[in-house]
Amino acid sequence: MGFGWLLALFMVTRAAAETDPSALEFFEAKVRPLLVEHCYQCHSEAAARAGKLKGGLLLDTREGVQKGGDSGLVVVSGKPEESLLVRSVRHTDAQLQMPPKKRLSAAEIATLGQWVALGTPDPREGKAAGKRVIDMESERRQWAFQPPVKHDPPAVSDPRWPRKPHDAFVLAALDRGKLHPVGPASPRDLIRRAALDLTGLPPTPAEVEAFEQDASPEAFARVVDRLLDSPHYGERWGRYWLDVARYADDQGNSFLTPSPTAFRYRDWVVKAFNDDLPYDDFIRLQIAGDLLPGPVTDYPARLAGLGFQGVGPQFRKGAAGEAKAKADELEDRVDTLSRGILGLTVSCARCHDHKFDPIPTRDYYSLAAAYHGAQWPARMLAAPAIVDAHGKWAQGLAAEKDKVKKWTQARATALGREPLQNAAAYALTATRVVVLRHHKLPLDEAALARQEGLHPYFLNRWATALEGTETPPVLVGLRAAVARAKAQGSVVPDQTLREQVESLQKLTLAALAALTTSEAAPAADGKKPAPLAAGHDQVLKALWKDPKAPFFIAETDLAGLLDASAKKELAALQAGVDALASREPPSGPLMPSVQGGGQAMRVFVRGNPENLGEPAPPGFLQALRPPGGPTAEGRPFTRLELAEALADPRNPLTARVFVNRVWHYHFGRGIVATLSNFGKLGSPPSHPELLDTLTVRFIEAGWSIKWLHREIMLSATYQLSSDPDAANLASDPGNVLLWRMSPRRLDIEAWRDSLLSIAGVLDPRVGGPSIDQTTPALKEVAGFNFFTRMNGMEADSPGGRRRTLYAIISRYAPNPTLTLFDFPEPNVTSDQRNFTTVPQQQLFVLNSPFMMEMSRAFAKRLETSATEDAERLRNAWALAYGRAPETRETAAALAFLQAPAKPEPGDRLNRWEQLAHALLSSNEAAFLP
Repeated sequence: MGFGWLLALFMVTRAAAETDPSALEFFEAKVRPLLVEHCYQCHSEAAARAGKLKGGLLLDTREGVQKGGDSGLVVVSGKPEESLLVRSVRHTDAQLQMPPKKRLSAAEIATLGQWVALGTPDPREGKAAGKRVIDMESERRQWAFQPPVKHDPPAVSDPRWPRKPHDAFVLAALDRGKLHPVGPASPRDLIRRAALDLTGLPPTPAEVEAFEQDASPEAFARVVDRLLDSPHYGERWGRYWLDVARYADDQGNSFLTPSPTAFRYRDWVVKAFNDDLPYDDFIRLQIAGDLLPGPVTDYPARLAGLGFQGVGPQFRKGAAGEAKAKADELEDRVDTLSRGILGLTVSCARCHDHKFDPIPTRDYYSLAAAYHGAQWPARMLAAPAIVDAHGKWAQGLAAEKDKVKKWTQARATALGREPLQNAAAYALTATRVVVLRHHKLPLDEAALARQEGLHPYFLNRWATALEGTETPPVLVGLRAAVARAKAQGSVVPDQTLREQVESLQKLTLAALAALTTSEAAPAADGKKPAPLAAGHDQVLKALWKDPKAPFFIAETDLAGLLDASAKKELAALQAGVDALASREPPSGPLMPSVQGGGQAMRVFVRGNPENLGEPAPPGFLQALRPPGGPTAEGRPFTRLELAEALADPRNPLTARVFVNRVWHYHFGRGIVATLSNFGKLGSPPSHPELLDTLTVRFIEAGWSIKWLHREIMLSATYQLSSDPDAANLASDPGNVLLWRMSPRRLDIEAWRDSLLSIAGVLDPRVGGPSIDQTTPALKEVAGFNFFTRMNGMEADSPGGRRRTLYAIISRYAPNPTLTLFDFPEPNVTSDQRNFTTVPQQQLFVLNSPFMMEMSRAFAKRLETSATEDAERLRNAWALAYGRAPETRETAAALAFLQAPAKPEPGDRLNRWEQLAHALLSSNEAAFLP
């Protein structure tokens, strides 16, 4: 790609030939259960047979949805606002409201709207199906449920071309398709590709030059090893897993709950990749690190992986919605685990048997039992003895604090009770205070209180109560009398005011007498005195017990009202708290986690947790149980058993799914294109023997992820050029058969981090709390001000120099810049990045403060790198693209720099900065070669 003076649009390739599998998954997981629960009773073939069909509308088949009913079409695909179905469930039309008896929830209405907006994807074919009978033995014959088998490399047209065993499978497929691989990539393209692939950062000019001059056959292998040893490797590849784990720094949904310690899971993932933790152990630790047997010396390493489930969304639980909230949390954990690790959409079976894959509804609840009854606490990453000791200390400290609280509450109650008998005097004197305050007349409240023998604290509270807007029934008449006195400006009580005060005094004394009687010791016959009558209780609450009552003493005010003896007693109690607080035992860091689980479940009929059906024996998915393997039926199914089932080498999916993920991120397309769906709705593998063979070899290599990288990257397939070939393009425009390396746009993290690196301002520190990118000092997240700082967070802040990985990821308030560049939705597991091209992206590149700041920093770096413009230009191209500028590029750049300076109105950059801006904004800086 040549140098471009104007910004080039980012390119995107879309395959529009078939419905997006994720859209079909959305229908199965969200839409079909909704239709079954709320619509089929009146709009299905079963309803028609029973004579209950309404409006001639069938919603249990795709044909019925498309045909509509007596009122005409009910959906206009892609246009929710024009769709009768969406309008009817919104209840905005008085003549058309469905369901008629109970409105759908806001989330359910949004689901139907999204379904129509997606184009109404619907995999249902033919007539409405009855209950599906799953033939498990037959279903296990599908390729994804068969154990992977190592295949011998096939014969190929050019035996010298393959460098790794899987190259032979690629070339054999090309031979069958009458295609040929293009030539190898240039050294410059290869090292740039490898560096951005493995670290998300471009190579330095020195690294490019050294590789170009190294003629050794092992030169590229040494580059790969060096990059795999870089701490930035874990940052790059850990981010991919965090997409799968739907990582976020808050709980999100419709309310804000910060998780300021969630970063410890993120850092654990980064370290796991850097340490080449075997993938099977990587899985075990995330599912059941707290349950694994064996000695432990590093508890953060053992326990921090539990954040895989702990950082998942949690839902607000109230008396009415607790069961649903827990069921939704359970579905999130099952969905994340099953799609992320197994490549199966198990959560589709929450409401009904899976319509395509061998996953009956019972299996969903059998698997979910591993998390049923689990809690999502903040766990201390420390030895059990330390956790226990710290827990006992915390309990003791809480008990001591409770003693202080009870003492202060009792003393405040007693002190407030004493002046109750003098309520009339306080009411009359407070009336004078109110009048004098209102008319801004001279007033010494303390002196007035002493003159009347009253306490200034209670007198002030009485005046506040009489001036307030909230009036308890007991004080309504008195408040009205005080209002008249204030209006008249009279401090002399009139007859009405005196009557109100006398009445209040009688009520107060009667209530006090009743209270004294109710507190008396039981009579000889053992009977307790009758409780306070409602009227007496109302009087005492209004004057004494409620926080706004005039004789109530706030906890923060109590110390000033105590006598010397009481102050000494309180100080002694507080000293006990302080002494215990100062003796805090050793502890460990905290982070979101999971604890417990393993309780058997009953099937939720149609997914409704309040409608329980048959028991679901706990255990792993039937389709994936190894022949003769143990089951958990009849006993609890723990997270440890789940972890072992997932990491079992006989499990046909776990290793296969992960190998396919790694392949996808190296080539831009998985051997199975649907990374999280290996079921029937997913794509078939383009190179099945290659995937199986590489999977078996991955397991044989000890599940080493770095081995997998080396095996892929040292192959002839990976080292192909990205140059097009007309004949190949005509036969295989999508490069499914891998005849070249497909050029790929960098995701937002790699693109932004690369610009920071090129500009010379990247902060390379690894790990630590999530960073608010708008804070120039890069302050760490603090839970108490998380919301205010997150609200203004933007990744384009000039203050942010850390890698994008360390920015706050919020479910509640998504980062607008990350969202603009297709950052995945953190509420659900995401398997790959989508790339869109919208005008706002181009405007960001043209005008954002981030791009302006990077351009200035890059220009400054270039200006100080050499004294001659020609040398500076060579440095510019070397830093930005890893190559020397072409002759025409140098000539054009020099002509631009040497032209008479005529600043245009609104220019924010000088000539060198404009040149730097153009370099950073080009496609060459945004694409993998």
